[in-house]
Amino acid sequence: MGTTGDIRTATAWPRLRVAEWAETRETLHMWTQIVGKVRLAHAPLLNHWWQVVLYVTPRGLTTSAIPHGTGALDIEFDFVDQELRLRTSDGGLRHFALQSMPVADFYGSILRALEELGVPTTLQGHPNEVEPAVPFAADYEHHTYDPRAARLFWGQLLQANRVLGEFRGSFAGKASPVHFFWGGMDLACTRFSGRRAPQHPGGAPNCGDWVMWEGYSHELSSCGFWPGGGDEGAFYSYAYPEPDGFARSPVEPAEAFYSRENGQFLLPYEAVRSAEDPDRALTRFLRSTYVAAAEKAGWDRAALETDPERWADR
Repeated sequence: MGTTGDIRTATAWPRLRVAEWAETRETLHMWTQIVGKVRLAHAPLLNHWWQVVLYVTPRGLTTSAIPHGTGALDIEFDFVDQELRLRTSDGGLRHFALQSMPVADFYGSILRALEELGVPTTLQGHPNEVEPAVPFAADYEHHTYDPRAARLFWGQLLQANRVLGEFRGSFAGKASPVHFFWGGMDLACTRFSGRRAPQHPGGAPNCGDWVMWEGYSHELSSCGFWPGGGDEGAFYSYAYPEPDGFARSPVEPAEAFYSRENGQFLLPYEAVRSAEDPDRALTRFLRSTYVAAAEKAGWDRAALETDPERWADR
């Protein structure tokens, strides 16, 4: 029994080298931007743009319910059956295979499916937070899709989502869901002190500064997973505004470090995957970097933190 448990722990965190799926990652990034912009077109604005994100599911990534008229729509990347699935609350269904195709063709397929479902949609036709921002309808460069790599990436997200969700449970203050931002292609969870922050300087490529003003309107500590850093991706943690001494704070585990280039603490995904207890290694990183941010910025931790096991003995 012990051996089986060890095998399950070892294989739950998949190995996927960044260099091995670069072309698929770039294509999938554009596809998730297109799907995310469907939410952007229909969902009412929420603080910090939380209405535009995607969520991890038992099969992939979903928009969750998007309001449309008196009904709703959802779109899901199913990385198990390798399909994109669009459903409406009146029983409508359209789907097509996730396979190698230009971004322009994926874009056209989405727009046709929405039309056929009675949800005509005008999308912002170019990507954000990338350079250059080739219009989706003209993007024939990004066309590679390796279903195995996409499924392994979803496996990374599945594990990160689970541990980030547990970490979120120990905070009683304002905190975001664990969600996938398609602009940067990262899974994130953000805690807030409750205080306003100075206006963000902006500067993200092909993204209006006013977007960042909304996203960073309040003091925060944010953490997550990004598939483009390190050999196999990286977990990150940063504070905005960054308090004095934050970068010099001691954090765990030993493989974690502060990146001056990125302005955040990083922990290589492979350090978590190969750890004796991956959940514990990642939790130590999330906890220690949050404490560094909260302590250096003088957050009211007694009021903001809680015990997720508080009802365990009832």
